[in-house]
Amino acid sequence: MSKTKDITIPDEIEGYSQIRIDIDLTTGKITESTLSSEFLANWIGGYGFAAKVLWDELKPGIDPLSPDNIFVFAIGPFPGTLLPTSSKYGVFAKSPLTNMFGMAISSGSVGAQARRAGINMIVVKGKSPEPVYLVIDDDDKYLVPCKNTVWGKGCWDTEEMIREEFQDHRLAVMSIGPAGERMSRMACITNDRNRQAGRTGMGAVMGSKNLKAICFRGTKPIKVAKPKEFYQIAKKLIKVANGPATSKYRDQGTPSGLVSYNKLGMMPTFNYREGTWEKITNGEFTGDSLNRDWIVKKVACSQCSIACDHIARVPKSHPDYPNLVASIDVELLYGFGTGTGCSDWPTVFKCIVLCDDLGIDAISGGVTSAMACELYEEGLITKDDLGYELPFGSTKNLVKFTEEMILGKGFAGEIFGDGTKEAGKRLEKMGRKNAGYYGMHIKGLEMPAFDLHGMSSFAVGESVSIRGACHLRNGAYGLDAKGTFDRFAYDKPLERGKAIIELEDVYAIIDSYIICKFTRGIYEDDDEMAKVYELVTGINHNGDSIKKRGNAIVTLSKCFNIREGWTRADDHPPAKFFKDAHTKGPAKGVTLKEDGFQTLLSGYYEARGWDKETGIPTDATLEDLGLDFIIGKLNRKTK
Repeated sequence: MSKTKDITIPDEIEGYSQIRIDIDLTTGKITESTLSSEFLANWIGGYGFAAKVLWDELKPGIDPLSPDNIFVFAIGPFPGTLLPTSSKYGVFAKSPLTNMFGMAISSGSVGAQARRAGINMIVVKGKSPEPVYLVIDDDDKYLVPCKNTVWGKGCWDTEEMIREEFQDHRLAVMSIGPAGERMSRMACITNDRNRQAGRTGMGAVMGSKNLKAICFRGTKPIKVAKPKEFYQIAKKLIKVANGPATSKYRDQGTPSGLVSYNKLGMMPTFNYREGTWEKITNGEFTGDSLNRDWIVKKVACSQCSIACDHIARVPKSHPDYPNLVASIDVELLYGFGTGTGCSDWPTVFKCIVLCDDLGIDAISGGVTSAMACELYEEGLITKDDLGYELPFGSTKNLVKFTEEMILGKGFAGEIFGDGTKEAGKRLEKMGRKNAGYYGMHIKGLEMPAFDLHGMSSFAVGESVSIRGACHLRNGAYGLDAKGTFDRFAYDKPLERGKAIIELEDVYAIIDSYIICKFTRGIYEDDDEMAKVYELVTGINHNGDSIKKRGNAIVTLSKCFNIREGWTRADDHPPAKFFKDAHTKGPAKGVTLKEDGFQTLLSGYYEARGWDKETGIPTDATLEDLGLDFIIGKLNRKTK
């Protein structure tokens, strides 16, 4: 037995393979090393692994699209086990979209196949002199030149072509499309056709390294520390995961949120001009109508009993998109639907398919399209610029804009092909004054499907997200939606801060395990969530100690951002929420108040043990979390 500050570590650890693979693409050299027991116990997996590697090994201030960036693939100890929704993986690097900590997580077959191949982490450095893809086939690890095969292909064709080459349709493939190859800052990574590691431009990092895909095939066994006890708890969790706790994801899917958030005035419409939409209220654009008229199949990822992936199909009789098949969730219906004012289902489906196949994050793509629609309405871009009209409610022209944006073609691609922040800068350089005002992002990352006009707690929770605008780094939107605090007020800053942190730390553990957040409600409490970790690995965490590691992971990522130039001003929603009120709905007439927001933000920092004014973690907090190696390495004059 050995012991870290808070954790007793057994002599033998199960669950993990403990294998790290390093790829130097510049030289083609591939090496293997063993992850230490202390590293595993302290950093858990996925998100935690990558946060430590990027802090330790990435040179500060580098260009995210240069060979100096480090691309990390990581999983936790659970893929291949019976734990529900555990076949997930994460990718991490300095983000080309935000210039801060970048991360994206995906489900599907990749996590399980990587673990069966005996891999816990891959660290990719340098740039290949020619396009290649990486193969991990049990003990075989090698690079395959692909300039004349899959380079230039969409993600779907790439996946099928590589599987055909191996004559194995179980081969797990994660790949980039043309958008990643051209290094769009919104570029994603696609696997299993319908699953994306979407956010923060991780596909662009792969493209900058001439890395088209990573493929996994494995046959190695997976051992757990206490198989009998783990089987019993996993069996129970599977049963709960098949019940009411996850029914909304299984039945209507995430599109159920269209109605619930519309009722609260939280459903962004017309690029956040309003928080309600009559086409949701009248039942035209809802999860019910989607499921009734368009959904043909519900699909589950490996080791998942929920099946939240709802597959829509356009009839073969449709004049424009016959037999089109798309994977649908609420974030995409918001971006290309409510955000652009488009209620034509096939149009929305086509835009989603273009993003998934050609390889950009469909959330960023949708929000960027909504920005373009509003700029057109405001006269800041014109038909002469685009070659076509693009008002709110566009259909065929929205599809045309989306394709050009993804591929970097024409005015749409040149101006909007790298997301809202860059689009605003480019337009303002052209003399289009105040164009950036219509770009709905935080830290450069486009916003998810929550209107913040009447969400004072989530305004803070989303703003402090390490990777930029995000509802998946903490679930603070629930504090507003469920009435935990008055969502129009700014009282109880410390209490709100603690509630946001409670969610954020648990989410950091979920993203380190890595498991799906849709199952967060199947555990009785934090101790049970820690118990499954102990039964698989043998490492004796409880609810308090595992959450403390979540705190450490969040704080380490925050320190990474500080080192890259973060200031308090970066933790802030778009100005539109403070200046433009809704004209209807529950949040009619409401704007965020700057002094109230800053009070809550300071309360969050104080509750975290970070400096109340600057938001920089104190030395005492760093020492308590076992982050002593950071002390003395932060610029504490940052404001």
